[in-house]
Amino acid sequence: MVCTRFLSAVAFSMLWLGLLAGTSRRAAAAGGELTLVVVDAQTRQRIACRIHLSNAKGRPQKVARMPFWHDHFVCPGQVKLKLPRGGYTFVIERGPEYVEQTGHFTIDNSAEDEHTVELKRAADMAAEGWWSADLDVHRPLEHVELLMQAEDLHLGQIVTWSNRGKARGSARPAPVRKPTRFDGTRYYAAAGQDERQAGAVSFFNVQRALDVAGAQGEFPSPMSFLLEARKQPAAWIDVKRPSSWDLPAWLAAGAVDSIALAHSRFCRDRMEKPEHGRRPAGQASGNPRAQPQNADGPWSQEIYYHLLNCGLRISPSAGSGSGMAPNPVGYNRVYAWVDPEAFSYEAWWEAFKAGRVVVTNGPLMRPLADGRHPGHVFKAAAGETLSLDVMLNFTTRDPIGYFELIKDGKVAMTVPYEQLAKTGHFPPLEFDESGWFLVRVVADVKETYRFASSGPWYVEIGDTPRRISRQSAQFFLDWAAERAGQIKLDDADELRQVREWHEQAARFWRGMVARASAD
Repeated sequence: MVCTRFLSAVAFSMLWLGLLAGTSRRAAAAGGELTLVVVDAQTRQRIACRIHLSNAKGRPQKVARMPFWHDHFVCPGQVKLKLPRGGYTFVIERGPEYVEQTGHFTIDNSAEDEHTVELKRAADMAAEGWWSADLDVHRPLEHVELLMQAEDLHLGQIVTWSNRGKARGSARPAPVRKPTRFDGTRYYAAAGQDERQAGAVSFFNVQRALDVAGAQGEFPSPMSFLLEARKQPAAWIDVKRPSSWDLPAWLAAGAVDSIALAHSRFCRDRMEKPEHGRRPAGQASGNPRAQPQNADGPWSQEIYYHLLNCGLRISPSAGSGSGMAPNPVGYNRVYAWVDPEAFSYEAWWEAFKAGRVVVTNGPLMRPLADGRHPGHVFKAAAGETLSLDVMLNFTTRDPIGYFELIKDGKVAMTVPYEQLAKTGHFPPLEFDESGWFLVRVVADVKETYRFASSGPWYVEIGDTPRRISRQSAQFFLDWAAERAGQIKLDDADELRQVREWHEQAARFWRGMVARASAD
């Protein structure tokens, strides 16, 4: 069986709980109590989970001492609900690898009862070597362990210093701690961000936090912090938004380790409005059925495909923005493949660097090309043609029409869901010149952009190992010129310092256009 498809929650039997005052002990003058116990359907052990609980008017309900954000709270596997009389609906989830449970119940006065809810695992990605991470979490450190357990998340980057929100204007950046390990195979670490009109970048695995708190507007240039981070051996720089205005300069300086394809604009029940510091969407190539309000999904991917077409090999990433965006932790996540016997915090980052990744906010893909994970480089002599067998195991709760193979930035083939579910394989994919390819799927969901994408595989043929597209290089050259024209500073020396980075970027992209080996 090459796929598992679990239906949306409405397909499951509803849970009815009639809590009658005459059959329970007296609990409250107006309202009652319900104790919910959540267990793994196979092990029968209690498991942490996320609960979306709403009253009859659709208002989210908070529970004392349980971490709450936006429209949900998390609990360690048991929670006592003290609620006013009335009807309630709920959705219980534990990340995308478990089947969600939904239902409704009624609370009567002075009622008291207990009910057990089973969550069934639909996929065990870690058992197959795919380990999950959320690289953009803005939740309190004291809640992180429970939040990650409730989403079955293995690695989290927690933003503790930045120039946004409460951290803005602080005199000193927060201290950096070593990664914290808990629950056997789960880790979290402190991270930082620089987010302003030039765009947004995240800093991971730094030994010393960068003093970005006072950085506002155009000066100092974000490049100053990127270069400062680069002095730290393990530092990792992630572009939080592909459409960040300064992206051409960051790429030209070789300062980018990863770029977020699934970012905090992609929310569970909607797309967030565009933020400052981003280049507006152009004529993005992507799912033709994507709704206009969801255009940022195809636009982020188009930008990423352009940089791959320039011969740059940068891993895609993902982050929920939970605590800033209305997402649960782990809604947008990146899976990196590490042998289950060798998993560690360091091994995860090595796999991430190697490009053995899949990003998703819905469908769970486990792709291979000729038995190799994403990030692999296939090589052949000049004049040879490579024929590659791309196969896919997947699990989804959302409807899917088809899967796509993207080759050199364009859709090379589409395969209907039913066909791939039967065979697990795409038709052979052929290369007679250097390039790259990846697997993409977009769910048929109207209210948001829900998708999954593998990291790219690379193909090197003959004496031109990296294909450079003239059109893609010109795309970034035009972008760099547009960005340079926006910079306005009253101080002449500050203006010179900031413009210098964009002049260097323009020279880099002009050289890329001149070296282009393909249209």
